[in-house]
Amino acid sequence: MTTSEDAKKVPAKDPWDFPDVSGLVVGVLGGTGDQGRGLAYRLAKAGQQVIIGSRAAERARAAAEELGLGIEGLDNAECARRSDIVIVAVPWDGHAKTLEALREELAGKLVVDCVNPLGFDKQGAYALKPEEGSAAQQAAALLPESRVTAAFHHLSAVLLSDPEVAEIDTDVMVLGEKRADTDVVQALAGRIPGMRGVYAGRLRNAHQVESLVANLISANRRYKAHAGLRVTDI
Repeated sequence: MTTSEDAKKVPAKDPWDFPDVSGLVVGVLGGTGDQGRGLAYRLAKAGQQVIIGSRAAERARAAAEELGLGIEGLDNAECARRSDIVIVAVPWDGHAKTLEALREELAGKLVVDCVNPLGFDKQGAYALKPEEGSAAQQAAALLPESRVTAAFHHLSAVLLSDPEVAEIDTDVMVLGEKRADTDVVQALAGRIPGMRGVYAGRLRNAHQVESLVANLISANRRYKAHAGLRVTDI
């Protein structure tokens, strides 16, 4: 006989049980830049339908043709309209302006911000702190009708774009407000061989994740490497 106490017990969700995202269209804003091109290449190579977005449709088409793998190139607005998931990989100095211009096209979309606010001087890279707290929080403020997450910050553009590299040995820190959204992004990261999406908290924790890239740049320069991250014991 089932008691009311037993009825209240719900089995814990497996943290590695993710939805099937293979049929989703992924748009990459800033897809003509190094990081955007690398992500587009890896996701398309994994079988994802990918659209590259750029301010100039001609640049996007040229980059898409160069990459192949069925990737399309469109202007940013059309890329946002046609995509189910939109990765924001634009330079930090164009981040706010780009998102403000695409608020309508990105409404209702799952947005993945991977922008790192960084400054550079003679001592190397250092983290900047946006007024909102982080690039991801700025995106959430500018896109109130979108579902904003943060991920893909710590990836080497060199490794992503190198066809000789079969697997990208790294974890992807994923942040967001709703588990359903972060699960989708984790599943997307897991489509790339060698990569694993790991939940890392809500968007209020995005600043330290974005900032860590400055440390990785320093490590890469010292060791002449393409450092990534692995989270242990999970």
